This record gives sequence, structure tokens and C-alpha cells, in this order.
Amino acid sequence: MPTSHLIICRTDHIGDAVVTLPLIGYLKRKYPHMTIGFLCRSYVAPIAQHCRSVDYVIEADQITDPVSALAHTGADSILFFPTSERKWIKAAKKAGIQMRIGTQHKLSHWFYCTHRTRFKRSNTQLHETQLSFQLLAPLGISAIPTLKEIAQLHHLEAPPYLGAFLLEKTHFNLILHPKSHGNGREWPIQHYVALVNALAQYKNIHCWITGSEKEGIELEKQTPELFNPANTSNLCGKLSLTELLSFINTADGLIASGTGPLHISAALGKPTLGLFPPIAPINPTRWAPLGARAEFLCQKTLCESCENNDACLCMLAITPEQVAEVVLRWVNLKFSVHSLLL
Repeated sequence: MPTSHLIICRTDHIGDAVVTLPLIGYLKRKYPHMTIGFLCRSYVAPIAQHCRSVDYVIEADQITDPVSALAHTGADSILFFPTSERKWIKAAKKAGIQMRIGTQHKLSHWFYCTHRTRFKRSNTQLHETQLSFQLLAPLGISAIPTLKEIAQLHHLEAPPYLGAFLLEKTHFNLILHPKSHGNGREWPIQHYVALVNALAQYKNIHCWITGSEKEGIELEKQTPELFNPANTSNLCGKLSLTELLSFINTADGLIASGTGPLHISAALGKPTLGLFPPIAPINPTRWAPLGARAEFLCQKTLCESCENNDACLCMLAITPEQVAEVVLRWVNLKFSVHSLLL
């Protein structure tokens, strides 16, 4: 093995953590005896904790002495992404970790890393998941798996959802995650309203709106009609990340733009629909959900207002009818398979 004990430093967001899991799964498959730790924020930690390829998790914001924490692990290598916090890069050197892998375009990586890779993200046709494999060059790994291979490498396993009694087995339980904390482009909220109204005529479909507490308050203030249909329930701010992970795994499908829950759903192998604009670097080429049952909708050409998130015609052009068509396909598949099993 090129290293016996590696720490992955990923101190950014939920979606970034999920798209890093295939890299860890690949390393575990290639080197089963390698110990792999995951350094991340506390609110992201459940993602790594429920990945069977991760041996342990360090919650960055819970550590008061980064040098001591890293030294205590006994790791001989650590891998930093461009978004990694400088204090951890500096601490890794002080902790005596022998191989410290970074990138060539970050100044702190030049000061504190022993190996620096050419991590090129601009003008690339690689998916974000594939880009992370460029960081493995110092470990003697140059292969970049195909998207089909990567879809099998998340190794994400959700615990049982304790509130599963809320979900009727005779219904198709659809999760709608309208907001994204401002990351990427969001599908117009009025389209979500039109979608739940269109699906309300089907008595076997129930829509569950998820998001943070702040997003829920914003949705109730701006578009209270989103929650009017009897088949729609508001779960915004009511689930921890662990509970959301479990709920996504228990439900029947999820629809969102390019945000963390979208990638969680795809990684768990659930029916997943991503809604994207065709503009780089937030297009599906870079951020499409990867999973056995994941798909996306995206306009083929750019609109003239792609610089304006609130009036992006690219996202507006993805119609509620198109999305409803995908949902009904999922519904028909679920109940046709269910009838075959009876």
C-alpha cells in the first residue's frame, strides 16, 4: 500500500462530503487494510459516520487542539481539498504526518504540504467526483473511474427511520427539497407549487417538503400555498441530518436542485431527480446525481439571463409537467413491482 493510514480533510458542505465518498470506497476496495479517517464539520459528520468505508470521523469544530488531535490518530498521510481550512493544513505538519497532499494553486499547500497535485477544475468535462481522484497521484493512483463505476462506490448505509410509521406503504412518499442554501440554481418555487397541485389528484402520492428551519420559515412566508394540498406535509427544520438520511432512505423518491440531499438520495440508490441549468460549473456534467436510479433534467442551451438566479429561464423552462411525468413513472414502477411480489 502507498500508505497504511490516510485522513481525508473535507471541511465544507454536505454535498461535497457525499461526492467524496466514492474516492474513499475506491481506496478501500483497492487497499482493504488501509485505515481511512474523515475530517469534517460536525453537521456533516453523519454522512461519513454512515459510510462503511470510513473507519473513524474527526469533527473539526469540536477540536480545540488540532495538532494533538491529528498526532493522536497515528496517520502517516493526509489529503487536503482546495477548501480545507488553513489551520488543519498547518497542524498536519506540526503533528508530524509524513505525507501531506494538497494542490499546486493554494499558497498554504506550498508552505505545509509535501506533495502538491495539479487539481484542475476549470474547463473540465469531469464530474466533481472524478476530479477528486486527481489528488491521489502522489499515492501512485492515476486511474479515474467511470461514472457508472463511481455510482457503486459510495458505500453509504442509512439507519432505520424511527418515524417510518408516518409513511403509509400504500403511498408513494415523495421528498421535495426546494431550497439549496444559495448553492447552484433553484427550480422556481412556483413550479413546486404547481407540481404538488398536479400530484394532489393522485390519492396514492404524498409529498414531503424538507429543508432547514430557516428555509421552512421562508417558504411559509413567501409561498404558503405550497403546503395547502392535503397530500403535502412540511418537515422543514424537523429532521437532523441523521434523521434526514434515514428518511430519504425510507421514502420512495426525491427531487431537488444541486444540493446535498440530492446526492444523498442518489448515493442510497433511491429514485432521484436533479434539476439543473446548462451553465458551467453548476451543470449536470459537473454535479449530476450519481446512483443506480438517479437522473436529471436540464435545458440543452443557455438562456439569456443565466446570471440572475431569480429569473433564470433555464430553470423556468423545466416545467412541472416534465417533472410530474418522471414522478408518475416512478409511482407506476413501485406499484407494478409491488403487485408482482404479492
